[in-house]
Amino acid sequence: MRGVDPTPGLDPVTLAGYLRRELPRVQGELSAELIPGGRSNLTYLVGDGVRQWVLRRPPLGHVLESAHDMGREYRVLSALADTPVPVPRTYLPCTDPSVIGAPFYLMEFAPGTVFRTRDQLDRVPPSTAEKLADALVATLADLHRVDPAAVGLAGLGRPDGYLERQVRRWGKQLAASESRVVPGLAELGAELASSVPRSPRPTLVHGDYRLDNVVVDESTGTPRVRAVLDWEMATIGDPLTDVASMLVWWDGIAGLDSPVAAVPGEVPGFPPGRRLLDRYAVRTDVALGNLSWYFGFAYYKLAAIFETIHYRSVQGFTVGAGFDRIGAMVEPVVARGHAALAGPTIGS
Repeated sequence: MRGVDPTPGLDPVTLAGYLRRELPRVQGELSAELIPGGRSNLTYLVGDGVRQWVLRRPPLGHVLESAHDMGREYRVLSALADTPVPVPRTYLPCTDPSVIGAPFYLMEFAPGTVFRTRDQLDRVPPSTAEKLADALVATLADLHRVDPAAVGLAGLGRPDGYLERQVRRWGKQLAASESRVVPGLAELGAELASSVPRSPRPTLVHGDYRLDNVVVDESTGTPRVRAVLDWEMATIGDPLTDVASMLVWWDGIAGLDSPVAAVPGEVPGFPPGRRLLDRYAVRTDVALGNLSWYFGFAYYKLAAIFETIHYRSVQGFTVGAGFDRIGAMVEPVVARGHAALAGPTIGS
């Protein structure tokens, strides 16, 4: 009986030959293992006995148009290397699907902690939990202060009409992943499309900024963000979409038994989303205004992502545990989106 493939979506032998041609420093036999926790793109730890790298590739199936763009991630990471935003160093982009079956890129392994589980968060003392929240917000503020043109990213996105395009994009993704009727989902998209607010000054936007998408250095006793990961949705757009998304992941999905990542706002000692919002306001000149629409959109986007993962799971294209529980989250997330639009919001 065959065992479970430890590296689905990656052939270490073929990859080793490619890396030895492209990276002369590669020595010895190549090892590879899937890093658990990702719900979309696949991430592997690759090593030759001397060095370690991280490899990122798209999911195994149902890859939607404009999604899972490895070239975009590589470009953004490379551009941010010399800015205050901490990112892993990039080494190698590969657009040839014949190597592992899909485009991929290689980056440095950033040592540290990715806070993904409730057990991890339960071990964080309250005083450290506040510092961790502050470090998360400070890094987002640093990103929103970066001048895209100064780092070669002026053409990364089109800020005019950004919010309208975002609502349409996630609506199209839902249509491409439709396997059932989710009550209120289409209505939430329609309500968002009919009430788009005026955006503040555009900035670089991460697109999926949250605690479990950063690597934290705990070595000094004061947590700091060692690296920000998962830049596939990065663009130039409305910074308040990042703020709302961060807060929805922080405590906006509390009580939903998320299999994706632990919810910091549910853990005693961790501050509420209000503190993160206040700290962001202090660190930036972004006008916050009425955030109801942004929270409604954050929930809509989250529902679209979860529904796509549910569809991919049903089709057998997911790798890892917990995917069978994500579909159950979509309807309550949609309900919270409608409630957010009606106000009050997180952070109010």
